[in-house]
Amino acid sequence: MKAYWIAHVDIADAEHYSQYTQRTPQAIAAFGGKFLARGGRSEALEGRQTPQRTVIIEFESYETAVACYRSAAYQEAKSYREDWARAEIIIVEGINPI
Repeated sequence: MKAYWIAHVDIADAEHYSQYTQRTPQAIAAFGGKFLARGGRSEALEGRQTPQRTVIIEFESYETAVACYRSAAYQEAKSYREDWARAEIIIVEGINPI
């Protein structure tokens, strides 16, 4: 069953944040991840304010999604984000297709 990273990100310094966005695709690709949404238009209809960026990444399984997040490559990329952006990332398992 597929799984997805859903990330809401608010960026304090775009120039420094770009160091993260330059490194992340390689870490994601190493685990077969596929970007489905990466910062396009969005609107909060309920709940909290719309974040500056919403990112959705698809993985082949929940275990693969978790392994990618915990990988050394992603953790290294993440270190470039931590001082310059606030992120909320969840991993959610998809549903079985009918």
